[in-house]
Amino acid sequence: MQLFYSPDITEETALFTFNRDESKHIVKVLRKTMGDTLYITNGKGWLFTAEISVPNINKCTANIVSKVLQPKRNYSLHLAVAPTKMNDRYEWFLEKATEIGIDSITPIICDHSERKVIKPERFERILQSAMKQSLSCYLPKLHKAISFQDFIEQDFKTERFIAHCEETDKKSLKQQLKPGSNTTILIGPEGDFSVKEITKALENNFIPVTLGETRLRTETAAIVACHSVAFTNE
Repeated sequence: MQLFYSPDITEETALFTFNRDESKHIVKVLRKTMGDTLYITNGKGWLFTAEISVPNINKCTANIVSKVLQPKRNYSLHLAVAPTKMNDRYEWFLEKATEIGIDSITPIICDHSERKVIKPERFERILQSAMKQSLSCYLPKLHKAISFQDFIEQDFKTERFIAHCEETDKKSLKQQLKPGSNTTILIGPEGDFSVKEITKALENNFIPVTLGETRLRTETAAIVACHSVAFTNE
């Protein structure tokens, strides 16, 4: 099964036309022809089954023959992760977190952040590709990059944790997680959160946690946190 993505397709769509790039891929690369079946999602949970009616390399058209709304997970996960110095490491995190299961991501700019500018368009493409590869019908929400200060002052309606490396009293994230709960986890930059940021997070009711015995890279810590939440909810 190969999954295609289009945010424009809705429950009311009866006839769908792919863009030029995807049309060429379907007809020339996949060698699909009239009557063949394709699968499409809009990233909002809907899985559409379509049958090719016009196998044109510029405008491949398909009839929607069925649709089903995939069930959502009984929990949500929001990771706020500082951009890494090497952009490809953050992209790796986005890809793997999407495959494991995540609902929203916020790049947070911290006191020790070495990278303060991101390319959201490229990040969006990576999320879309990972969603299709993992055959998920829910596209994670990528929020705009925001300062740590602005992020921490939001009104959270979730369980909230901050993973940091300071030698202070911290609890194990795995022991703190509750199945079926909505969770927000903060992951800092290569230089970790500043003492000021940690203090601010605690003042805003974030629970300080550890992700294990060893010191992890930013992107590794984010994946460990993501997997811990997924594992807790299996």
